[in-house]
Amino acid sequence: MSAANAAQLRLACVFLTMGDRPEELARAIRSVQDQAGDPVEIVVVANGVAAPKVPDDVRVLELPENVGIPAGRNAGLEAAHADIIMFLDDDGWLPSLTTAQRLRELFASDPRLGIVSFRITDPASGITQRRHVPRVRVGDPRESSEVTTFLGGATAIRRYVFDDVGVFPAAFFYAHEETDLAWRAMDAGWRIWYDADCVLCHPATSPTRHPRYFRLNARNRVWLAKRNLPRPVAAVYLLTWVVLTVARTRSLSGLTAWWAGLLEGLGTPCGRRKPIAWRTVWRMTRLGRPPLV
Repeated sequence: MSAANAAQLRLACVFLTMGDRPEELARAIRSVQDQAGDPVEIVVVANGVAAPKVPDDVRVLELPENVGIPAGRNAGLEAAHADIIMFLDDDGWLPSLTTAQRLRELFASDPRLGIVSFRITDPASGITQRRHVPRVRVGDPRESSEVTTFLGGATAIRRYVFDDVGVFPAAFFYAHEETDLAWRAMDAGWRIWYDADCVLCHPATSPTRHPRYFRLNARNRVWLAKRNLPRPVAAVYLLTWVVLTVARTRSLSGLTAWWAGLLEGLGTPCGRRKPIAWRTVWRMTRLGRPPLV
């Protein structure tokens, strides 16, 4: 597709904030405003906090309560008027001035490209953490490839994907909402691309810093399987994660919370169930990540 078609694609960027990182948010906004090419629409979602101070051309949505990450991003999506929506963490920033231009070119060149996952690098060390590369065989983080999931706070998604398969699952609140959307998108025939040249600088962190991490991680894995996987695959998926979690978790309190979340997921409704097709399971397997891990 021509460069003219790429230029026609409208971009927006959604930041979700809890209001506790004003300097980082200001830096993140500047990195998007400084992008080459047509201006990128920016929407800041204040998730249960007072609206932060932002430049005049930035739209702010002030939600009355903390609705969680997926519902907060859904609110930003609804407010944006663009063909491609970036979702970026409010403490990250784009180090390159041509990231928006590259995204336009990527999406314009492939009409079935639905999602682009960025490469996250720690600004202090330049290292990309293994968990930030959405592949089982991580390999070289600087190598791009087609993948089966993406990073929720460092991604760009075609609006048609949401029109086709729906938005992020709001009930998840935190954890695995990206994978839920990714599996639905792949089942509808969309491609997901990890692009090593689309970089987000973000300080190295651990997901366990969130107090509800272990419980929500377990509950949402069960919901993910119940919502999306054929029953035999769902059983193996959950068994695999029970074994991995028991082997990896060194915190007794964390493991206790994880088991509580697992039981919660088994005993509570998860929304609509629409298992992905077996051809999608095979496609994910060919890409190196069957829906078992």
